[in-house]
Amino acid sequence: MGRLQALIFDVDGTLADTERDGHRVAFNRAFAAAGLDWHWSPELYGELLAVSGGKERMRHYIRHYSPAGCSAADPAGMVAALHADKNRHYDHLLAEGRISLRPGVRRLLDEARHEGLRLAIATTTTRSNLMGLLRHALSDDACSWFEVIATADEVTKKKPAPHVYHYTLDALGLAASQCIAFEDSENGLRASLAAGLDTIVTVNDYTCQGEYDGAALVVDHLGDPRQAFRLLGGVLAGRVPEGQRCIDVSLLRHLWP
Repeated sequence: MGRLQALIFDVDGTLADTERDGHRVAFNRAFAAAGLDWHWSPELYGELLAVSGGKERMRHYIRHYSPAGCSAADPAGMVAALHADKNRHYDHLLAEGRISLRPGVRRLLDEARHEGLRLAIATTTTRSNLMGLLRHALSDDACSWFEVIATADEVTKKKPAPHVYHYTLDALGLAASQCIAFEDSENGLRASLAAGLDTIVTVNDYTCQGEYDGAALVVDHLGDPRQAFRLLGGVLAGRVPEGQRCIDVSLLRHLWP
């Protein structure tokens, strides 16, 4: 049995492009429904993504942007209510098919399952949001594909703290050296590296300008036979065979024998 035993995936921005046309839209719908004159443009939301967690993002927005309507008698309660309503709008977007998997994700998940690699999720999103994404973007039984699902509901400190990865490794009963993490952001990479995990970063429109020192590979997406990925960097980039079109199990076992 080789060294590589499990793949651990982040969710938002990694499994699916959930941010710009998912969470952001849902936040704006929740703000409008509450009668708030708040609007998160794509550009502003890109800045707010430096803060992990939806409630934390709203608190940061209130502190630093001083929007109208932030003088509620119970600001914590207001943020919690807005977040709950945002999640309802997000689930509606999923049900409408507005949020899809990123290129190569379904292919790699299917390959990993076929090849006997264990799968896990380590995310700072809520369990309800995650289950909705898995159900609508993969299949009704997709949650059963992942041996461990660690979310914001399981840990108190969000990324870039490594707690969610420590929790996941403990639940898997594996060492970090036996796993590969998949992330899309600087905060995610900081969390995975702090847990000792080799990490493949799949950047998106919001994270493509980030600094990813220490990542094993940095690519624009996981790729498919008809949609090749672009290799952007990483400490193992020189070991990727010429002409490689996608991140597949064969490549992973070549890099992590």
